[in-house]
Amino acid sequence: MKSIFLRIYGGMLAVLVLVAMLGVLSLHLVNEVRFEQYRERLARGTFNLMADNLRDMTPVERRRATAIWGRLLGIPLGIEPLAEQPLDQSMRNRLLGGQVLVELTGPHAARVYRLVSAEQGLVLVGEIRQISEQLARATLFLLADELVRYPAAEQPARLAQLKEDKRFGFDLKLVRLENAGLDADQSRRVEEGDTVMALGKGGDSIHVFAGLVGTPWVLELGPLYQMNPYPPQLLVLITVLGLSLIGLVVYLLVRQLEQRLQAVESAATRIASGRLESRVPTGGADSVGRLAAAFNAMAEHLQSSLNMQRELVRAVSHELRTPVARLRFGLEMIADAETEEARRKYLEGMDSDIQELDKLVDEMLVYARLEQGSPALEFQKVDLAALLDQVIADLAPLHGHIRVERGRLQPAEDGSSLVEAEPRYLQRALQNLVSNALRHAESRVRLSYRIEGQQCRLDVEDDGPGVPESARERLFRPFMRLDDSRARTSGGHGLGLSIVRRIIYWHGGRALIGDSQSLGGACFSLVWPRFQASREG
Repeated sequence: MKSIFLRIYGGMLAVLVLVAMLGVLSLHLVNEVRFEQYRERLARGTFNLMADNLRDMTPVERRRATAIWGRLLGIPLGIEPLAEQPLDQSMRNRLLGGQVLVELTGPHAARVYRLVSAEQGLVLVGEIRQISEQLARATLFLLADELVRYPAAEQPARLAQLKEDKRFGFDLKLVRLENAGLDADQSRRVEEGDTVMALGKGGDSIHVFAGLVGTPWVLELGPLYQMNPYPPQLLVLITVLGLSLIGLVVYLLVRQLEQRLQAVESAATRIASGRLESRVPTGGADSVGRLAAAFNAMAEHLQSSLNMQRELVRAVSHELRTPVARLRFGLEMIADAETEEARRKYLEGMDSDIQELDKLVDEMLVYARLEQGSPALEFQKVDLAALLDQVIADLAPLHGHIRVERGRLQPAEDGSSLVEAEPRYLQRALQNLVSNALRHAESRVRLSYRIEGQQCRLDVEDDGPGVPESARERLFRPFMRLDDSRARTSGGHGLGLSIVRRIIYWHGGRALIGDSQSLGGACFSLVWPRFQASREG
């Protein structure tokens, strides 16, 4: 038990450590993706704006514009053939799809690509060595150059359209100077045409302001947030806390499971020592709860089987004692017999006792086969009407003073009386019921059957004293007989009805005892599926 749970704990610990390592690796990959997306978001709008303006220019105008914009941005800027760029096919596809590509070339340096003309195979390339205030100023200059072409009243709408069309990764808006939230010095610098950078209210962002000449507007860019990677220390702390919490929860769950399994182990040990009444506490509908229920059912069956075995041993000893005693008495009397007629009488009595012993042994063997798990049953089509006729023909002559008759016969809707059964065992069960009825009937025994849908029923009735309701269930136990008018004097060993119940059990049915409404005695019934396939399905 302990080794099992040590392996469980060890395996879970290994899994948790592996999850922690994967978490660190995932954090690194997530930070790399976030950095890439952050760089692309900052560069996307500016490079889209420049590339779209360059598309309709002549080669000379393009060289002049890239030179001016390069000085404004503070970075080398040029137009180069796409075929000459060291890019893989995935990157080229992204460029051809209109995306801005940022390729990291150093700790703080990157190369930015934006397609200018797919027909000419030209791409705008910028070498950013360090992100600085000059990049923001250049973006403001490019936007202002676009806005001054429109009347002041139309500039806010044009700016919103530029933000959407060029896919800027930060906010752009036009505000009046008094609403910009600048102090006096910053307001003065904006009025003088300077570019002003101001911290956001939370201190974690930057806003860039520039006035538009000849308009009441101030162009505001931002807020621009600094890219902060997830710190590994935080991940380590979260991982440690998470592993500790998971480990505690897993330990509590597994500990509870271990205790419940130890209860099963203890009960099994007690049963092995002979305490068959031991049971496992059942609780919950989980696997362990189902295991406990199955264990208790097994223990109940084991206890019942052992008790039945003890009863069988006692009953067999009792049943054997009488014919053996009679045989011993017969042997003694033969030795003392004076005439041949007396000697023949004692021999006939001994032969009868031997036949009784042979019948008892036969019934015990049949019952043992039926009790040892599923016997080999070969189901076949059986005609109930023909079966009743055969049993009546076999048993009626043995009791000439009792009338054995057929009662109500109700075949299936198609007029057939065929059912699926094991012919030998079904005939044995019916013979046992009829023999039992003949021993207790006064003058009449009636056999009938009924087939309704997928169920069939055989009834054997007699006009004897009947069976008390309180004794009906235990009458099917081995060697069990009643002490009233259906008593030992009627003969039999008490195994016939037990065999009947086991036979019909392996047919998927049940044996019942009731009162005969027409004859006034007992009514023994067998009920089972007409077709065995319906029981299996």
